[in-house]
Amino acid sequence: MGTLFHFAYEWSGENPVVGLISPVNESVWEHMKLIFFPMVIFGLLKKDKETNTCQTSAYYAGMLTGTFLIPVVFYIYTAILGKSSLIFDILLFYVSVFIAFAISLYFSKNCLLQKYNKWLFAAVLLLMALFFVFTYAPPSLPIFMTS
Repeated sequence: MGTLFHFAYEWSGENPVVGLISPVNESVWEHMKLIFFPMVIFGLLKKDKETNTCQTSAYYAGMLTGTFLIPVVFYIYTAILGKSSLIFDILLFYVSVFIAFAISLYFSKNCLLQKYNKWLFAAVLLLMALFFVFTYAPPSLPIFMTS
């Protein structure tokens, strides 16, 4: 789903509503949406009466971890190599997705994050709000600049 989201804004004729949940440019910040919003949608579709706070908190943790792995690993590997690489960027995306779901599965089973469910939910909502605001009004920081 994240791979499709990469092209959704362009395919939509640059629809500003689509741009809220899919990248509108090639900045690192916008590419974080490739994990975050597909996981939001997947989580909403997957949620049912059997979903408990252990699973929900674990899912939030996985979503946040996968999303923030993108800029962290991107800036580490570009500092080491001195440049970015499309192949590394694609691998980074897929590894981040895998780690996001692995964390979600791990914490779903041991229920260690249940007591943080409200904080994790607040972090997810805050990040979503920041994506919405910074899509069309980004600060002048490197993470928001196109590479």
